[in-house]
Amino acid sequence: MRLRREDPRVVGSFRLHRRLGAGGMGVVYLGADKRGQRVALKVIRPELAEDQEFRQRFAREVSAARRIRGGCTARLVAADLDADRPWFATQYVPGPSLYDKVSAEGPLPAAEVAAIGAALAEGLVAVHDAGVVHRDLKPSNILLSPKGPRIIDFGIAWSTGATTLTHVGTAVGSPGFLAPEQVRGAAVTPATDVFAFGATLCYAAAADSPFGQGGSEVMLYRVVHEEPDLRGVPDSLAPLVHACLAKEPQDRPSTARLAERLSEIAAREARGLALPKAPVPRGERPVGRRAQEYAEQRTERRVAPTEGASGGTPVRTGTPRTPVPRSGAGRGAARPPQRTPASRPPAPQRPSTVRGGQAARRTAKRRDRGLLRQRLIVFVTVTLLVALGIAMAQGCEGPARSLGVVGSPTPPTVRPATAAP
Repeated sequence: MRLRREDPRVVGSFRLHRRLGAGGMGVVYLGADKRGQRVALKVIRPELAEDQEFRQRFAREVSAARRIRGGCTARLVAADLDADRPWFATQYVPGPSLYDKVSAEGPLPAAEVAAIGAALAEGLVAVHDAGVVHRDLKPSNILLSPKGPRIIDFGIAWSTGATTLTHVGTAVGSPGFLAPEQVRGAAVTPATDVFAFGATLCYAAAADSPFGQGGSEVMLYRVVHEEPDLRGVPDSLAPLVHACLAKEPQDRPSTARLAERLSEIAAREARGLALPKAPVPRGERPVGRRAQEYAEQRTERRVAPTEGASGGTPVRTGTPRTPVPRSGAGRGAARPPQRTPASRPPAPQRPSTVRGGQAARRTAKRRDRGLLRQRLIVFVTVTLLVALGIAMAQGCEGPARSLGVVGSPTPPTVRPATAAP
């Protein structure tokens, strides 16, 4: 988004280029210093800058954010706590947010959700070890960079709840991802981030919050009093997500345990990606382009070429298969009728194969008839020639004899002379 007339052009040593977004705490800009290093720079709203209690909390949280180590977060680059409008700048992370990715592509595969969750859980371990609680973990605060997911926009600000909450002194956050203790105004602990973490995994797997949609009051009531709806979450992830969404903080797993379990699930699901599961009906939940294309591809069945065909490519046939809901999805819905092998129609034979076989047989018959005809002609020709030769020989022998030409005269018999008696 372009800069507006009221937006500053320079903050500290950074020149601002455009808007990246805005929230209840302030406006985020894309900026760069003289060396070309790009940053995401957030400037606090004027009404918050006049609150001294806010400035004190802001200073404590920025100090804590400096202590976070590791590549799980956007590194804090600079901050000015004493400016007329306090600001801080973090490393700019290229890549879409988890919210944008799911909105564009629909629910993510179980292996991808588990891999993202494992990296985020390891990041939360580092965050909590630094003594920081995010307090506003949600899909829009997770950036999917080429080097892995990054957690941004820590709960460093407390506001009057301009967009999501109505109570002064409550942490900024989205109602579908706030923990029950946040709604009740109880103490915030690392387990608070675990609850938001479970809601975020549910959103990545099912493209919806585990507490549905509605106004702020309705959503907050569901968070405190109702069980989460995990329809659409894969069976391999559902138990872990349900444990994260426990109402009591002490019943939720630790971030270290989550990182370990999700790594195991990601490895196991990755080995089974060659045989993807059938699409799961999601009722009224939004479905993205990739999920819709995947469902359309699964409705066709690949059939091998008919036996006896030479070459050729496989053909697609059969009727579309109705997706069967997973366990826990579409409770009470009737299963589609199953066809028995006896009622299944035989696979159609390829016309090209039939025509090819008939043509080959006709060619063989023509070849055999041609050879037989040639042999008969040769036999008849030889027989006629022999008969003609014999006839000619017999017809010339009579005249020759009458002329004394044919044959040799029989020599006279010479008797040996004998002495006279």
